[in-house]
Amino acid sequence: MGTRVSYPYEVKMKAIEMRLAGVPVRKVMETLNIRNKTQVETWMRWYRNGEIHRFEQPVGKQYTFGKGPEYESEQSRLEKENRYLKQQIEVFKKVRRIGEEVVGQVAVDLIDSYKGKVTIQTICAHLGVPRSTYYRWKKLSTDEKSKTALEQKIGDLCKSNKFRYGYRKITALLRKDRLVNHKVVQRVMQKYNWQCRVKVKKRKATGQPYHVAENLMNREFTATQPLQKLVTDITYLPFGGKQLYLSSILDVFNSEIVAYSIGDCQDTTFVLDTLSQIDNLPEGCILHSDQGSVYTSYTYQRAVKAKGITMSMSRKGTPADNAPIESFHATLKSETFYLDGLTRTTTAIVEQTVREYITYYNNTRIQIKLNNQSPIHYRQLVG
Repeated sequence: MGTRVSYPYEVKMKAIEMRLAGVPVRKVMETLNIRNKTQVETWMRWYRNGEIHRFEQPVGKQYTFGKGPEYESEQSRLEKENRYLKQQIEVFKKVRRIGEEVVGQVAVDLIDSYKGKVTIQTICAHLGVPRSTYYRWKKLSTDEKSKTALEQKIGDLCKSNKFRYGYRKITALLRKDRLVNHKVVQRVMQKYNWQCRVKVKKRKATGQPYHVAENLMNREFTATQPLQKLVTDITYLPFGGKQLYLSSILDVFNSEIVAYSIGDCQDTTFVLDTLSQIDNLPEGCILHSDQGSVYTSYTYQRAVKAKGITMSMSRKGTPADNAPIESFHATLKSETFYLDGLTRTTTAIVEQTVREYITYYNNTRIQIKLNNQSPIHYRQLVG
């Protein structure tokens, strides 16, 4: 049987101090030459339970359960308990820096742990903290616990409702049990990212358009000669293996598609390619579009002016201001992809379908407003 080792009181208190400071058990054992880690764990248990008197008991000495060592007199017992208290507070001072840099919550916890054993005034005196300061920290501690409980309740409500509610509805639920300000609830939800996730808030674009033109067209979709009034727009072609876009320019005079481009990116280069396909325009030609960023960009506006075109733009959120091109794009999809059930096909077939339809639309498809003529045939007859 191995020899039992007795460690001095100072070694035990140093081990406690190191563990409270976060030093690993293995490091404590190496530094203080302690054989068994369970020994350190036992000392920590005694310390947390307030059984510091056991640090000085002889090896193998056992006291009656719940009682400490016997004392010669009551005065002796009080003096020894007072010394233990001072020693424990010293450990707190070293580890937690209590004293001049005292941490309120730590002091409150320490004083509360000795309530009923030692007076608050005595403990405060050992800590070097006025009793009034303890009560102030105690009140702050209570307020902090109340704040933490409120945050926990808000979090539980947000999670139980699967983040479907905003701060107003969460406030309404909280007010069934307590009085709470909606601004407090909003701040907590923002702090922990518990906001409503059903509708993402839309934010305005940070950049400003280079040029927004007046609505010169003003829904007057009639013209006395070809290329006098043009309308343009972009539409989605979500029928192939990847997202495609169609940029078209329509002549209001005979509803003819005078230029178009198919691409997989709706940037300025895309609409410039469509614009470059029209030439020999009459003086005073008007080109109407919406207020999309590609049309209001500096590059596009410069190209429009270079061709001698006057720009016109729809009002925001008013598709009817650009009805002719909107109608053409809807007709194209209705009479091809939707009619033939081509909701999912190859990219090549999408491009082929669009090109063939525009050829058919310009040359063959008759329109009542054109005296039952196709756009190109009507232009030829009038010209």
